[in-house]
Amino acid sequence: MSSNGISSSESKFTKREELKEKLTEEDETILSQLEDEIGIWFTERFYETIDKIGSLFTPAQKAIPLILKSENVLISSPTGTGKTLASFIGIINELLKLSKKNQLKNQVYCLYISPLRALANDIKRNLKDPLDEIIEISKKKENKVQKIRHAIRHGDTSSYKRSKMLDVTPHILNTTPETLAIILNAPKFREKLRSVKWVIIDEIHSLADSKRGVHLSLSLERLEVLTSNSFVRIGCSATIEPLDSVAKFLVGYDSKNKLRPYNIIDTRFIRKMKIKLVAPDVDLINASKDKITYRLYKILHKLIQRHENTLIFTNTRHGAESILLNLRKKYSRFYGDHNSGCHHGSLGTKDRIFVEKKLKQGELKVVTTSTSLELGIDMPYIDLVIQIGSPKTICKLIQRIGRSGHEIGGVARGIVLVMNRDDLMECAVMINKAKQNFLDSIQIPKNCLDVLTQHIFGTAINSKWDVDELKKVLKRSYCYHYLPDEDFEKVLDYLAANYVGMEDKKIYAKIWYDKDKNMIGRRGRLSRVIYFTNQGTIPDEFSCDVYTRNNKRFIGNLDEIYLERLRKGDIFVLGGRNYEFRYRRGGKIYVDLTNKNPTIPHWYSEKLPLSFDLGIEILKFKSKFLKKINHTPKLKIIEWLKNDYNCDKNSANNIYNLFYTQLHYLGKKSISTLNKIVIEEYIDYDNRKKYFLFHSNYGLKFNEGLSRILAHLISKRQVKNMLISVGDLGFCFIFKYNITIDFKKYFERIKDKDLFMFLKSALWNSQFLKRYFRINATRFLAILRRYKGRTRSARSQQVSADFLIYYAKRSRLPVLDEAYREIIEDKLQINHLSKIISQINEQIEIEHLKIEDPDPPTPLGVGLLGLGISDWTRSKDRKLMLKDLYDKINEKIRKKQI
Repeated sequence: MSSNGISSSESKFTKREELKEKLTEEDETILSQLEDEIGIWFTERFYETIDKIGSLFTPAQKAIPLILKSENVLISSPTGTGKTLASFIGIINELLKLSKKNQLKNQVYCLYISPLRALANDIKRNLKDPLDEIIEISKKKENKVQKIRHAIRHGDTSSYKRSKMLDVTPHILNTTPETLAIILNAPKFREKLRSVKWVIIDEIHSLADSKRGVHLSLSLERLEVLTSNSFVRIGCSATIEPLDSVAKFLVGYDSKNKLRPYNIIDTRFIRKMKIKLVAPDVDLINASKDKITYRLYKILHKLIQRHENTLIFTNTRHGAESILLNLRKKYSRFYGDHNSGCHHGSLGTKDRIFVEKKLKQGELKVVTTSTSLELGIDMPYIDLVIQIGSPKTICKLIQRIGRSGHEIGGVARGIVLVMNRDDLMECAVMINKAKQNFLDSIQIPKNCLDVLTQHIFGTAINSKWDVDELKKVLKRSYCYHYLPDEDFEKVLDYLAANYVGMEDKKIYAKIWYDKDKNMIGRRGRLSRVIYFTNQGTIPDEFSCDVYTRNNKRFIGNLDEIYLERLRKGDIFVLGGRNYEFRYRRGGKIYVDLTNKNPTIPHWYSEKLPLSFDLGIEILKFKSKFLKKINHTPKLKIIEWLKNDYNCDKNSANNIYNLFYTQLHYLGKKSISTLNKIVIEEYIDYDNRKKYFLFHSNYGLKFNEGLSRILAHLISKRQVKNMLISVGDLGFCFIFKYNITIDFKKYFERIKDKDLFMFLKSALWNSQFLKRYFRINATRFLAILRRYKGRTRSARSQQVSADFLIYYAKRSRLPVLDEAYREIIEDKLQINHLSKIISQINEQIEIEHLKIEDPDPPTPLGVGLLGLGISDWTRSKDRKLMLKDLYDKINEKIRKKQI
């Protein structure tokens, strides 16, 4: 037997006849459209699956006829349902026809594009056996057939293998978005792409909402120009929403400015899922951290031992390492190097490949990971997924749990294990909405000028272009269809170095631009090399060195992504001590030692943001709970949570007690709903501080944007010195105790039409903007990452960007425009902010509550108060703070009831 379960060359391939009675008429029609060899192989390969479910698996049933008719198709189906295979079957069928006629040329016919090199490698391995077996069947039928070649080409492919592809060209080429952009400019190999008839984009859901997807969309339009006929576009996606937008992203527009036709195969919910929410204790507030930790690992061990192979997701790399380390330490007889492992992006390639190989072979009892195994390789032996904490989006939950039962007809089984009450409510709603087939929506970036710059440069390198013709081609991409002409012109002027002073800043012209003849072309003999070595959208990253300001003592390192949230005066923990951020110079951060509480958790750089859609659903849940708790006994509410929200007894009791305590402490008015945002004002006289706690349950991106606008307005009119902590469930302003702020008046000043302007003003001179300016400057090729054989570090890039940003502002370079656009539209998602702001004072009221001294904040407010120290895996401070505040809250409730 082969690795795919196919019989050896002695097989008589009789199983198709055996299945005839079970297959539907529709299935037989589909199989009859395939070459006999493929029909035989298909039924032989999937005999057990078809025998079990009584038909072809759904993606194949729906996709094969469409692909055979050369129609564009988006297949959205859970992991392990055969969507990638369904994409290839029709293509292999057509290649086999050519093979049998001896008409396969030394050209590429099919491009398979994957976001991950590991996935491209995996597909190459998975294609080998089917292609070999199909050819073997054909030979047994005494056909003379050509071999259908397939190969992989990405950044790790050697120059020898790349050059060999010119002589022996693969008919199916597996590649990545970045490599496609390169080979479109490779003078010899691009000729091999003229015959492309099919393009498969796998895991399209992981590309569509990022600039990598935007980059790919323009490459596809350039490929369309290169090929003699329009090729078939096939997108494979895990569970995603909205399908219509993703399908449009896949197909783009034709030369007549009409959306290309497409089909959507929506089989997102065909897999059965069993998910349960579990808490390690019935009272997460009063149980000690040691007790919760002990029970956590006891639960994990019990679950792992009950299953064959378990995959554990955490939300941070540190969390993944910590879980594995503690499992091995506490249960050393059961777990060691031989049967357990960790997998995340910071590990070396060899270590990751080792774990992937062992996972595929079912040799690891348990593997811990952060995000790196959400998609990619097949893991057929995983029968349980455990999610530690909230994955923050419904789609991510389904994707992660879907890694179990990874077979057609398999059941995905998952446990969501949560250690704090806020996350419990979030996860309960998430699981409930997943049961209802509700999904959070992705947002596809539009009009990204940095990516546009790269592709205009790339097209100019290949040949001279009429500007209007080029504009038409690039605007066929869904991401640029409504690009303003003035933005296109800005990019042309930038590439031609038409802005005053560019060359003084060592930003040299990449193209010539003849405005009279409306033509562009390449400029400079090194243009192709510059393009090859600098194109792409994945940014370089670096660690910042942290020094004390007074004696310049080295403290440690911080990931530069941490800078997105770092503002002057922010407090963070490093090496077990608290430091106040003062300023950054290049790759160095200067701080003061302080005893103030942290405002930013140390894991912020890895934090997954709550989706806006899920935030809305949590607010709906709060309203529903408020209605129930008024007239429904506790036991019935507990049963409702267990049945409708898949809670275990512990998690249901924790959620109930959170609401019960909140209501009895400050009443209904203290709970935010769809129609109300609560601001809780609390004074800490011991530390002479005043806290404004915003219960805005719309997610981190929303809260980051709103808090920045409010902080900017307050600093202009009242107070400059303030601290801000931001989370998914709200944000917190910290002032001196004697400051009075009327936030309702500030909300009245924020108009929907002014949001972009307010955010631009708030972002200027921020670390957030400086980081994204540097990233965009490299994408614009203003700062070259690689030149004449030398690679420039991200830290060095940042130093240059810090000087360049002031020139960019004075000269109005599109580099700065794009940095603002990316932050405001993609990172802060201004569309959601706009939606809520436009409803304030009409549909949404602002409820400003003042907590009377010496009372503590409300139970829901306590979570916002501790945002800076909310990582359960490291901090005992938050646990002690919570317990102390809850003791005070419960004492206040008891006094009320007497």
